Amino acid sequence: MRSWRKAARPQVTPSPNIWHWPELFEIENRAQDATGVLWSALRERCDWAGRDVVDIGCGDGFHLPLFAAEARSVIGVEPHQPLVERARHRVAGTPGVDVRQAPAQQLPLADASADLVHARTAYFFGPGCEPGLAEAERVLRPGGTIAIVDLDAGSSPYGDWMRADAPQVDPAAIESFFQRHDFDSTSVDTLWRFDDRESLEAVLGIEFSAKVAARAARETTGCTLPVRYRLRTRRKPTTLLTP
Repeated sequence: MRSWRKAARPQVTPSPNIWHWPELFEIENRAQDATGVLWSALRERCDWAGRDVVDIGCGDGFHLPLFAAEARSVIGVEPHQPLVERARHRVAGTPGVDVRQAPAQQLPLADASADLVHARTAYFFGPGCEPGLAEAERVLRPGGTIAIVDLDAGSSPYGDWMRADAPQVDPAAIESFFQRHDFDSTSVDTLWRFDDRESLEAVLGIEFSAKVAARAARETTGCTLPVRYRLRTRRKPTTLLTP
């Protein structure tokens, strides 16, 4: 196995939301998983207490303090420099937390240095993300877990809005991809809860085109959204299997 070294940086696909509207994405982050069931499902599959965590595509570091409350160490990895600076400001003074600028395909970490590699709606995995998966596998210790948390593009209503804007997204093909790569996948139903309609509609406006955002607002009553996630996990073997 190789240790991390600097090389030509892979191309990074810009995020369509947090790169442009980090303040609104903060509101979105605070609204997500209001029931806490997503965090509970993640902990059941890979408890991070006392362990070393890497958060890929950490954005402005929203989840880093949540991991740091119990983890031994937390490293956030984010390719976009303005978000790196925001994340560093968020966790300044928090023991055991570091933020590094890099893409998922080139993690600035040594081999076998993490127990949990976490990526939450950082980018949509599927065919073509193999380099990122290989890097996650490289930095995991034997017995460590990669956990990918994605919005479920096949569920209603949120998935319907996603596909309206991106009809090329094929939920069945994405699921098949993860099955081929030996991930366990489970659905997690939760709620996004906003303080008011203005916040909800503003977040819809950064997630969807104007037309689809208007449709989503019409189809949503009150200040909550039912949202389904797919939690996908794969544990790195602790031993090598030989014929």
